[in-house]
Amino acid sequence: MLPAAVIVGGSGRPKREPRTSPHMANIKSQKKRNRQNETRRLRNKAIMSDLKTSVRKVEEAAAAGEPTEELFRSAQKKIDAAARKGALHANTAARTKSRLAASLPK
Repeated sequence: MLPAAVIVGGSGRPKREPRTSPHMANIKSQKKRNRQNETRRLRNKAIMSDLKTSVRKVEEAAAAGEPTEELFRSAQKKIDAAARKGALHANTAARTKSRLAASLPK
């Protein structure tokens, strides 16, 4: 028997339940904290999705032998923005940019 938090989809793979809890907080400050956390989660999800897409485009262009300067600059800006907004730790951002730069042809 599968746990309650797992829903099996048509493909047979487990899917995650939506981020709604069957239990509602009674404390006003906790209700507010839950709303804030959900807003931040969705914002971070959008930022990280855009960031990953940008990095993937740079990697694909490099693999295809296409020019990557403009794409790389754009990816760097998005990495810095994600770190500035708190979606990505500063060290993680630096490491990501460094590895991306090292992967590009000279």
